[in-house]
Amino acid sequence: MTYKTIVVHMDLGKQRRHRLALAFALAERWGAHLIGVFGVDELTPPAGPEGRQSLIAHVAKLRREAAEAAEEEFSAEARKRQYTARSEWRASLDDGFAVLKSHAMCADLAVVGQPDPESEAAPPWFAHELVMSIGRPVLYVPLAWRFDDCGTRTLVAWNASREAARAVRDAVPFLQAAKGTEVVTFDAAGVFREADAPTETNVGPYLVRHGIEAALARQPTNGGDVGAAIVSRAAANRADLVVMGAYGHSRLREVVLGGATRTVFESMTVPTLMSH
Repeated sequence: MTYKTIVVHMDLGKQRRHRLALAFALAERWGAHLIGVFGVDELTPPAGPEGRQSLIAHVAKLRREAAEAAEEEFSAEARKRQYTARSEWRASLDDGFAVLKSHAMCADLAVVGQPDPESEAAPPWFAHELVMSIGRPVLYVPLAWRFDDCGTRTLVAWNASREAARAVRDAVPFLQAAKGTEVVTFDAAGVFREADAPTETNVGPYLVRHGIEAALARQPTNGGDVGAAIVSRAAANRADLVVMGAYGHSRLREVVLGGATRTVFESMTVPTLMSH
């Protein structure tokens, strides 16, 4: 198993260059085809009817200029890495989320930015909705991430749920390449009636059959914030990748997140692969 197609989201954020470098590094690692996708939400607030036509023209101009700048950045990185033959560019001047979603649904991995509450062009729902709707793993790159690699030391957050199982399966290429992996069972009592139920006994052999050696551990949360426990454990392990299920549901671009998912979105310090 490997990633053959990777999509990277290019927005208006200053952090996108670090995300782009990471996406190219991952594409090179697996010899994957990389698709850069430019897409944003609103660039300016709505105006009154008297200025509607001029506003539409102004927004179109802004989107065009932003898309052209992002394309040049993507193309320059591809040329520098001699990866032009295995990369391509797509841009939306209309519904940015729709074009990103359509390409991500036909990829093996989507690389996007951590939800940024201060961004107007790519509000938090943009990133939240993506993982909930595409049926593919999404690698979220923290706003403060400055490295062009990840996955050397991996923390897998496990609770024997459907979402966690899917995330583990989707992360197999990362886990096979990692130098160290720890699978930690968080909040086992939330899945099984007995807190000491052996939730790890099946995931361990599954990973071994894929050539992955992983340490198995437990961290009871006693009703505490599982998301905070995951972030803290990743820091303690010096992990550079977290793998976990994404919990919640979406309705009309309003995503209702599970508590752990929401905390990790807000507090992640290392790239985090999520599946739903």
